[in-house]
Amino acid sequence: MVKVYYLMHSSFVVELMDRYLLFDYFNRDDLSAYVQYRGGLPEFDLEKPLYVFSSNGRKDHYTQDIFNIPGVRKFILSKDIKINKGIVEKERVRFVKPLHKYEVDDMKIETLRSNDVGLAFVISVGDFNIYFAGTLNWWNAEGRGELYGEQYGREYRRYLKPILNRKFDIGFVPMDGRMGEDGYFLGMDYFIKHIDCDTIFPMNMWGQYEWINRFKTRPDVANLKERVVDIDRENMIFEIED
Repeated sequence: MVKVYYLMHSSFVVELMDRYLLFDYFNRDDLSAYVQYRGGLPEFDLEKPLYVFSSNGRKDHYTQDIFNIPGVRKFILSKDIKINKGIVEKERVRFVKPLHKYEVDDMKIETLRSNDVGLAFVISVGDFNIYFAGTLNWWNAEGRGELYGEQYGREYRRYLKPILNRKFDIGFVPMDGRMGEDGYFLGMDYFIKHIDCDTIFPMNMWGQYEWINRFKTRPDVANLKERVVDIDRENMIFEIED
C-alpha cells in the first residue's frame, strides 16, 4: 500500500513502505496574498528516511524551511535553487539539472526540461515509478493569443517525449484554472491520453479544485477520467495499491 498526502498547491508526500518522498514544499504564508492554504506536513515516522524534492526555486514550490524538517536524509534540488551557505551539510544536498540521470541511494532519478522554470522529476524506487511535473505544462494563459499557447504546446509535447513509452504508477500534473476555460485542461489532457499512468494527481490549482470535475466531465476523457484523483481540500490522504 502506498499513501499519498496532498498538502497544498503542488506539494505532496508519497509514503512508500520504506521511505517518504516530499515534493515542492513551501511556506504557505508566502502565498497568503493569493490563496489561503491550510495544508501542512504530516507527522513523519522518524525511523523512515525522508527525501525532499524541489523542482524549482519559486516561492510556491520551495522554501528554505525544508532544511528545518527533521528526519531528512537527502535534499534533491533543481540547480536554479540557491541556498544560504552553511544552512545544511553539503553531503545531504544533490543539485540536479534538466536532461540528466542520477542515483541517490537506491533511487534512480531522471530529470526533464521544464518550459517554465526548473525541471520535472522521473523517479524509480524499485519497480515503483513516479512522474512529478513541477512547472512543465501546456501553458495557455487566457487572453495571450493562439500563438502563445501553441508555442508552449509544442515545447510540452517535445519535453515529454523521453517518457512517452514509459509506465508510471503515480503522476502529478498541473491543472491551473488561471489559464481559463480554453487552457486549464491542455496539459492534463495531453498527459492522460499519451502517458501510461495509473493514478494522476492534479496540482498547481491555486485552491480552485472545481476544475477537476470540469475536466472529468469532458466527453473525450470519459474512458480515462477514473485515473484522475478527486481533490477538494488540503491535507487529504489517499491510499493506492502498489
